[in-house]
Amino acid sequence: MGSKASEQRNRVVTALERVRHQIGLVLGSAAGARQAAEAELAKLELEQHIVRVGMNNSTSEQHAEWSRHPAATEVFTLLGNVRGQFYSGWEAGPNALRDLVTNNAPGPAGQQPGNWLGRVGGNPGITAPGLWRVGSATVPGKDVPRSFDVAIPLLDESHLSITSAPKTRAAVDGIVQNLLMRVLSTFEPGAVRVHLWDVGQLTAILPDLYPLSRTSALKLYDPGRLEDLLDELAGHIRRIHATGMQAGHTSLREIRQASGQRVEPFRVAVLYGNGETLEPERARELKRVATGALAAGICLIMIDVPTTLSTSVETLSLLDDRRAISSMTGTDLVVDLDPPMPSGQVIRAAGRIAEALIAKQGGPRSFADLLPTELGKESSARELRAPVGFFEGEAVEVVIGDASPHVLIGGPSGSGKTNFLYSLLGSFAARYSPDELALYLLDFKEGVSFAGLAPGRRDASWLPHAKLIGVNVNTDREFGLALLRYLADELRRRSAAAKQHEVTNLADLREQDPGGHWPRIVAVIDEFQYLFAGRDGVTATATQLLEDIARRGRSQGIHLVLASQDVAGIEAFWGKPAVFEQCTLRIAMPKARRVLSETNNAAVSAPKWHAVINHDSGVAHGNQLAHVPDASSKDVFVKLQHRLWERYSDSFKRPRLFDGAHSPVLEQFPAFNDLKPTKKPRALLGQSIDVDEAACGVELPKAPGRNVAVLGAATAEALSIMDSAARSLARQHHDDSVEFVLSCPIEACLSAVTDLAERLRTEGHRVSLEDDLPARVIDIAEKLSSLDTPKILLLYGVDASIPALEVKAPGQVKSGLDQLRVLLKQGPAHGVHTIGWWRSIARLKDTLGFAGTDDIGSWAALDVQGNELSPFAAGQVVHWSPRPGRALFFDRTTHGAPEVIIPFQRPEGLLDG
Repeated sequence: MGSKASEQRNRVVTALERVRHQIGLVLGSAAGARQAAEAELAKLELEQHIVRVGMNNSTSEQHAEWSRHPAATEVFTLLGNVRGQFYSGWEAGPNALRDLVTNNAPGPAGQQPGNWLGRVGGNPGITAPGLWRVGSATVPGKDVPRSFDVAIPLLDESHLSITSAPKTRAAVDGIVQNLLMRVLSTFEPGAVRVHLWDVGQLTAILPDLYPLSRTSALKLYDPGRLEDLLDELAGHIRRIHATGMQAGHTSLREIRQASGQRVEPFRVAVLYGNGETLEPERARELKRVATGALAAGICLIMIDVPTTLSTSVETLSLLDDRRAISSMTGTDLVVDLDPPMPSGQVIRAAGRIAEALIAKQGGPRSFADLLPTELGKESSARELRAPVGFFEGEAVEVVIGDASPHVLIGGPSGSGKTNFLYSLLGSFAARYSPDELALYLLDFKEGVSFAGLAPGRRDASWLPHAKLIGVNVNTDREFGLALLRYLADELRRRSAAAKQHEVTNLADLREQDPGGHWPRIVAVIDEFQYLFAGRDGVTATATQLLEDIARRGRSQGIHLVLASQDVAGIEAFWGKPAVFEQCTLRIAMPKARRVLSETNNAAVSAPKWHAVINHDSGVAHGNQLAHVPDASSKDVFVKLQHRLWERYSDSFKRPRLFDGAHSPVLEQFPAFNDLKPTKKPRALLGQSIDVDEAACGVELPKAPGRNVAVLGAATAEALSIMDSAARSLARQHHDDSVEFVLSCPIEACLSAVTDLAERLRTEGHRVSLEDDLPARVIDIAEKLSSLDTPKILLLYGVDASIPALEVKAPGQVKSGLDQLRVLLKQGPAHGVHTIGWWRSIARLKDTLGFAGTDDIGSWAALDVQGNELSPFAAGQVVHWSPRPGRALFFDRTTHGAPEVIIPFQRPEGLLDG
């Protein structure tokens, strides 16, 4: 197909050159002979009269007078030969031109205006006519004048430059409008897009074509911003060139011929100037665009735009409103321009084309239209590619790979950002299996955008590609940090594997290690700016990790999708260019600011339910507008999720769901259910804020300092920590192998402590609920070295017990408080561990006495400020601001720094055993 098309084009070009050459020879020889004759006749008065009057117009009396002149025979012979040469040379010229236009300007391209006007063309746009009619020309003949059609090349062949004459604006509009209607009527709807710019007018540019403005077939540009049009055209040229280069083609025409598909529409850009020279920068941009435009299927029609282009340009210079000189016919022939097509017919024709284009697009597209016919057939080795929306019925794709490794999404509340994320995730998940794509989804705002992708009470299905889903984490910045740590660890693992196999990217690693599991990882962080919300260790560490992943993640198939609903999300990147610049794929929802480049205002005018997709770091030439279908309404995404779940759920685990709005339940926690009797029991205090569903706990071996303090006046959280610690320890001891000693002087908490005591008894453990704590403490301390049963002291509100502990019983050297200090210091080595709740740091210090901080090896702080905790954290600065439902946990034997945990949900009342 390609060779035939190339041969046909060569024949057209050869024919054009031959005709031009023929015209030049004929006109040149005629002019030369005439000049020679005039030079000779100038010597003679007779010859001057002959030239002035003309042979055909002379009277018989003049002929009689001239014939008596001595040089009459020579002069008459000379003039006869000139006329004979001229007319004999033109005998074949008009016929050849007629045949040329007929063959290369079929249908509306070359016919006189008629019933084709307004018909919807059927040419799919794979090939284009070589010539387009603009008028006719006439040359004299021996008997009658000879006329022929004048047509010019456009689209793939040539640009057109029109120079007007005074008071010819209407004529120029007629020429342009005629050409555009011929082009639009030749091709099927959607195959041609027209761009209009007029330096002198905001509106009313070719007003008869305005019915097309409600479609993408016609676009207007601000008269003061020629750069917007040039940037957009430059973007199309770059994109088409990149696509062609990948396929080994040098032009859009070659791509069409090789694929047998239109691929891209033809574009006709009409530029109305005012005869003044463009600004130097705009002139340079126009020359650059014009040079690469034809190969990209872009044709420029320039009116009164003085410029010199180093590419194929035909010219049409108007003499008046009816006549012009064309570069196709030379300066010696005048072209009689076709009259403008009737305004009413053009308006109706444009309306019919617009209706056909809207009908072809099939109305609003649905989420189902984004999905492939077969699920999970694509490979992610090189990149991830999937449509997220539609423009004029054509799918608009998002590509995540080496060229566009990370994504920045911006859109204010209500702009459709969440809906876009669902379209993106669904389109990817439908094309790539969970072996090819792993998703980590995190939503910092208060909501449950991604909760439906995990199994729930109403719907047991989940998205098999999702490995982690975090929702309601707006107050848990630590969970975002945990995700970044996990990604950094995975990056190191993949880099080590790549080094071992001597490769540098994911595609080569998968090829060299086919047995390995190397899916592409996409981490979506909605409202990511919360990671940088404080001036603390979380912000510093998150910044460092994010920059490292952004720089090195592309080569190992780890990609970030960072989304924000306001400008704060973008400002969070100020001072962090290593992250911002790596997000070369920018997606702007309507009214989004600063997501695209500063001079790119496409999102401001984007309609609702649309998005501006830009793979070129937000520069305007990379804009692609896409209508994003509804993907987030009830049952829309769910249908796809059910299909994927039924297909993959047997082979892939359910995702880990972290919901910051709900406290974990101890009985449902894997770490609790896996507990078994052991010699090194571990008290579980809460859930770790981590990628893995892990519990934070304290091992209680027979070693100094292995006591636990719960600090703060937050009663609910303190009771929860004490409860989970006791029940987890009970699960690790055989019946009657340990004694739980409980004491609670706080009347409001006595019911909860009684419930716990009954639960432990129901499970078969020895439990004593003490009314006289000082006596029991003294008894245990005095028998410490001879105890036969380990003991767990669960002391509630120790600070409330201090007055009683300070009283010395008759005959006692040490008070109950002194003996409690002995138990804290020496008890762990003898199997006696204390888990106590102090409602203030000062009371804990009073309890421990001088240099007693080492006796508390681990603690969980609640509503206590970080600066109060430094003495119990090896003197380091502790960054902690209390928040409901959270505790700060530190174990000096395992922690380098404290970590935030979530206390387990305490059960209400005694449960059946």
